[in-house]
This record gives sequence, C-alpha cells and structure tokens, in this order.
Amino acid sequence: MRILKDPEERKNEILDTAEMLFYTKGYNKTTINDILQKIGIAKGTFYYYFKSKEEVMDAIIMRIVAADVASAKSIAASSNLPTLVKLFQILMAQKPKNGDRKELLLEQFHQVGNAEMHQKSLVQTIIHLTPVLTTVIEQGIEEQVFQTEYPKETVEFLIVSSTFLFDEGLFEWQPEEMIQKAKAFIHVMELTLGAKKGSFDFIFDMLANPN
Repeated sequence: MRILKDPEERKNEILDTAEMLFYTKGYNKTTINDILQKIGIAKGTFYYYFKSKEEVMDAIIMRIVAADVASAKSIAASSNLPTLVKLFQILMAQKPKNGDRKELLLEQFHQVGNAEMHQKSLVQTIIHLTPVLTTVIEQGIEEQVFQTEYPKETVEFLIVSSTFLFDEGLFEWQPEEMIQKAKAFIHVMELTLGAKKGSFDFIFDMLANPN
C-alpha cells in the first residue's frame, strides 16, 4: 500500500536517506536507485523533488549551512555578549565535531572528484555567514574594539582566506607550519580590523588545539 506523506516530510526523507548513503557508501558510489530502494519510492517521486543526485547534495549542503548560520545568528543577537566573545562562540560553533554530520560531509568533499561540491559548500558558507559576522564587527566598531571602514569586505576576505588555508583536506600542513600560519592569520586579522595586538589570541588557541 502506498504511503502518502506531506511534501516537506517526503523531501526531508529523501535528503536524510541520501545523506546517510553518501556517508556510508560514498557520494560517488551512491546512485539514485540506491536512494529509491532504501526509501521504497518510485523514480517519479524522486524527480518531483530533485532533478539529479547533484541537486540532492546541494540541498544537503544548504541544510547544514542554514543550521550553522542559524546558530551564528543566535549568538550574534545576544545583547549581553561583548564582540570578542561573540566572535569566539561563532567560530567555535562553525567547527565540525567528531562524528557529526558536518565532519562526515567534509570527508566526502575531500574524496577524489568531489572538488566542485566542496567549492559550493565554501561559497554558500561565505555568502550566508558574512552578513552575520559583519553585524558583530559593526558592534565591535561601536564598542571601539575595531576600526575599519570596510567591515563587510574585511569579513569576506578573512572568511575566504581562513576557510581555504586551514582546510586539512586541501593542505597537509605540518604542525609547525600550521602554528606559523595561525600566528600570521591572527596578525592579519588585527591589522585589517584595526584591533589591539593580542585581541585574537583565542583563535590561535583554537587552531592549535582543534580537539
């Protein structure tokens, strides 16, 4: 007997199933038929919601990005937190945790042939996280913690550079190289945001101790 489900529920069921298969079987080895068989739906039902496996992955990426951005917005909206504390909490919230969905997704991105998906993920993160961090930097300007005429553009430069530079799947830095680059990145942050020296030492601690 065919089970009718709410369209949003069915769509999420497809995403949840595909996400699980991507993690366990691998994105490249998972087929649309695998997803259909796992759920028990017809091909037409799948194509009603998604045009391709790639579109499913795009939706999974956006779901994770949306969750990260929602967390960042919640922290940014906290009226009782000073700027540097907000920045610290937002950055910590973005880090993947051992075994969570984000870490498993990153593992797929680092597989051969998945570079385009990785790029999409990074671009969406930059686009959606920039406005949130910009409001925090603007708060810092009001608090005279930062001095910059370009809060939004500075945030974009910093997110882009840090996202790529500290991606362990793209670069295989030695520990001493990572420490040196972390020091340099903090120096760049202080200069571009007009912050006092030592303002971002917490970021160095976070990068030096990822666990």
